[in-house]
Amino acid sequence: MFLANKAILTAAILSLLLAGCGGGGGLNNDINNGSGSTGKVTYVPGVYGPEADFKNFCAIPRKGIDPYTNAAYPDKAGSKLHEQLWLRSWSNRTYLWYRELSDVNPAGYGVIEYFAQLKTSGLTDSGAQKDKFHFAENTADYLQQTESGVESGYGISWSLTSNVPPRKLTVAYIEPNSPAAVAGVSRGDEVRFIDGVSFVNENSTDALNKLIAGLYPMSAGEPHQFVMEKVNGANVTYNMVSADVEIMPVRNVSVLNTDIGKVGYLVFNSHIALAQQQLISAVKQFSEENIAELVIDLRYNGGGLLALASQLGYMVAGDNVIQNRFFETMQFNDKYPNTDPITGARLQPVPFYDVVIDYDRGVTTPQALPTLGLSRVFVITGDGTCSASEAFMNALRGVDLEVIQIGENTCGKPYGFYPVDNCGTTFFTVQFSGINAKGFGDYADGFTPTETPLYESDIKGCAVADDFSHDLGSQSEARLNTALYYAKHEKCPVVASVTQLNRSGAYRLLATSSAEPVVEFKLKPRNQLLDNRINMPIKPLE
Repeated sequence: MFLANKAILTAAILSLLLAGCGGGGGLNNDINNGSGSTGKVTYVPGVYGPEADFKNFCAIPRKGIDPYTNAAYPDKAGSKLHEQLWLRSWSNRTYLWYRELSDVNPAGYGVIEYFAQLKTSGLTDSGAQKDKFHFAENTADYLQQTESGVESGYGISWSLTSNVPPRKLTVAYIEPNSPAAVAGVSRGDEVRFIDGVSFVNENSTDALNKLIAGLYPMSAGEPHQFVMEKVNGANVTYNMVSADVEIMPVRNVSVLNTDIGKVGYLVFNSHIALAQQQLISAVKQFSEENIAELVIDLRYNGGGLLALASQLGYMVAGDNVIQNRFFETMQFNDKYPNTDPITGARLQPVPFYDVVIDYDRGVTTPQALPTLGLSRVFVITGDGTCSASEAFMNALRGVDLEVIQIGENTCGKPYGFYPVDNCGTTFFTVQFSGINAKGFGDYADGFTPTETPLYESDIKGCAVADDFSHDLGSQSEARLNTALYYAKHEKCPVVASVTQLNRSGAYRLLATSSAEPVVEFKLKPRNQLLDNRINMPIKPLE
């Protein structure tokens, strides 16, 4: 299972990492309410006060000027209960499955802990959680990542394929010019020790806390030591110092010379605004070299800006394929059949944007996008392929462009949200689902690659395991190799899989007593922009 950056081990650890709005405050506090008068705020079962009565009233108000808006912070003196009651009213009004929420008394919960209660416990047809996408992020961190594509760490994205002893954590890819890149860490390296603690076997609370501290340093400038096993079986020690790392969302852009002609290939890891120009440059290169086929590697792309996915869809297909059909239509809860509950605007389909977008201002520009005018596209996927990436696939299928899926099931997120800031924390709760131009959007269990599709969520293609023994973009890498084989033969190879790497096996499971259960190690997605479907309203340039 592919996951990346900032880790959590338990809900308590997550609360400590993200609790930017906690603090004191009981159920009754003499403070200003939303109308500006002085009075008490109280939880009353079944009664949901107006959001404005609680919004921006904070237990710990921020002071000064917001560097991202150049305006004063909107925070006012309030309490933890104000923050909780805002979350409660906001969720009751905008949450897609608001009818499935229990009216939980906020007493005894922190703000982040209470937010965790405000989601459905419903299941998908496969028995999986319906809402796996309920998150909160420190607002300053979120904005830094959104605007600059910067994350703190070593520049490593991980693949966790075993989260209980003997654990297995593998390097999926490295950001260029990062501490990991400088140290010589490679795709396929497996973590053995962190700061002298066995990642594979250790199970004590103290050891796990040390592993988390090493994997996810709290700030730049922290030195940590990793022992990793290379693909050839050798153990190598890396001494790395954490830093603020710039994300490179588009990479490995190349034109491959094959038996069927020129094939364009690119790795696309994050739907962030920074990717727009990189995608445009790649498409121009592919167009100039007159490629016959295109392979887009989305195996590690958790989503992001829906408008950017729309732009990429347009650049792949062009006007002749799209023929004025839309990218996606959003559907909100039954309180808002015709209007957007966040913007108040009448619901309109998301178009295939055919121009460059100024994401800083949220407006279109007159600059036209380049197009390839293809009739099909190969998409490499993993279980980390999610949200806006799935919307890209679904939208192209909605306009009859053939999508060939190579890899494994996607994560299953036909849902999205508007991130909302309150008191220094940005909250992400599911507010809409998306359907394509054919009215399909039921893929809560993901898209499945298969040679014989039976269901609408099945996509023609080949199931192939991730191949960490080869670099991304190598024609020998199992998934890309399979895509090229399919392009030539119009079928999957006889064996469309990759044998797991044969490691030394020199590490054993530590004995545990019945009083000491094995602890499941968990990683948290990179951040909410990179791993979700974000709807940013785009307006025409006036």
